[in-house]
Amino acid sequence: MASNKVTKYRRPLNINVGLIIFAVILIYTLISVFTYATSEKVVGYEVKTGSLSANRVYHGIALRSEHIVQSEYSGYINFYSEEGDRLGKGNLAYTIDESGQIIDYINAQNTGDVTFSKSELAELRGEITSFTSDFDARSFGGVYDFRSTIMSKTQNLSSSSILESIRNMDTSGLSASIHYCYAPVTGDVVYATDGYEDKTFEGLSIADFDRAAYEKNQIGNGQLVSQGDPVCRISTDENWSIVFLAEGQEEADELVEMDYVRVRFLKNQDESWAKVRSRTDEQGNVFVSLSFTNSMVTFCADRFIDIELITSDRQGLKVPNTAIIESYFFLVPEEFVTTGRGGVMGVLKQTYAEDGSMSTSFISAPPYSEAEGEYYLDESVLKAGDVLVKPDSTDTYTLSRQDKLVGVYNINKGYADFRIIDILYSGDEYSIVDPNTTYGLSEYDYIVLDAQNISPDQFIYE
Repeated sequence: MASNKVTKYRRPLNINVGLIIFAVILIYTLISVFTYATSEKVVGYEVKTGSLSANRVYHGIALRSEHIVQSEYSGYINFYSEEGDRLGKGNLAYTIDESGQIIDYINAQNTGDVTFSKSELAELRGEITSFTSDFDARSFGGVYDFRSTIMSKTQNLSSSSILESIRNMDTSGLSASIHYCYAPVTGDVVYATDGYEDKTFEGLSIADFDRAAYEKNQIGNGQLVSQGDPVCRISTDENWSIVFLAEGQEEADELVEMDYVRVRFLKNQDESWAKVRSRTDEQGNVFVSLSFTNSMVTFCADRFIDIELITSDRQGLKVPNTAIIESYFFLVPEEFVTTGRGGVMGVLKQTYAEDGSMSTSFISAPPYSEAEGEYYLDESVLKAGDVLVKPDSTDTYTLSRQDKLVGVYNINKGYADFRIIDILYSGDEYSIVDPNTTYGLSEYDYIVLDAQNISPDQFIYE
């Protein structure tokens, strides 16, 4: 009898080995890419020789030997020298027009536009730049002082045409009310007064440094003055000084100890040397005076002067502050450190076998620093309580004492190797370190830029 049972045929399972290998490689690649993309990158930094300037900026008050000139008459004043010019005793300083006819005469003559020279324009630009850099919206009165200063300078620069007009008035007999006034002393003239002319280093107070309360009386051509009014000041001595407030007695003592300090004037970047002295008032405010024997005429019109003290210019290896880290090390007496095969330095560590027998084994531990007969050894290869044996002796030393070192992670060999540094000077972003430190850095070494994102001996993958 025939059977109607149907048997299904199944194809044998064939495993494609190549496909499996490809899948494994693909998975590994995806995991590697994901790990790389999500892990923090180790960024290297090449160490190079550089410098940092440890300079400090101060706002000072200029003190000079100044003679205030008072008007001999009442009337309209006109000057005939540019501000900063040197007047000899007996030279024409200004004229006083009692009736005001000189102004009417000059306007009637219509002398036309006055063309300024390059130096005169440079002087005006300097005033504008100085005002812009020092402008404080909270002290808007400074705008009016600036306006008066510019107007006075432009008027004084055109003084030659005014003087020629006065001579014409002399010949025409119109100058009966004009008085010629001459310089009472020799010096550099400034057409402003501010009440600081008689101040001294010993008499200055902290209130004198308040720029918001500072008042400057600018005198310009054509201005109406009364007899006895101050019309200008004349600086009579090239010796002068700048006084500033120190942050404390320690800072002042440091500067005084230098005796002389190099000063950079921020207005024009000129530099000069100054002798230093200081005093402290009853309230504990510390004043520092810088005495100069030159450059007075350059700043004769300035009462407040911004300066920079160039006190140090450190040279060495320039290292980012983010690369600097502290790490702890074991302190080991130098007689317990020996040299193994290949000249590698290390220690003999006491060990015990299972049967209780004692032996020693050499542990590679290159020192990271040396001080007062002790080596700093890496705590990653040793631990507290380890017993070290002195070579060729039965003396032992138990590890316990630690100290920290300041350093960076060197990555020249592909892993994070701690190197100590001796910081000479630290700035906001960089530090200057000694290039001659034993076990330290050398120029062109590569270090980890951000030491917080790495562990000691960690391998670095580019």
